Amino acid sequence: MPDEETIAEYKEAYENWHKQLESVHALLIEGQRIPPIQIKGLLNRESRWKRRYDRARLKLLGIEEESEPTEDDDEGAEG
Repeated sequence: MPDEETIAEYKEAYENWHKQLESVHALLIEGQRIPPIQIKGLLNRESRWKRRYDRARLKLLGIEEESEPTEDDDEGAEG
């Protein structure tokens, strides 16, 4: 069984990625309009949370890869 911290990291990453993915779907599938400058930010946030989710999932499954964190792991991923 994974430890509490691993589970919390996974849940946080999943929930935040899902939130960003819903916004991307609203833009691309449902035709929601937002200013172009906000589109770039939206896509960047979704991409960062997806990477965090992928890493957290691997860690939860016990198959994480040992690597150095990237510069965008913590900065600006909120929201």
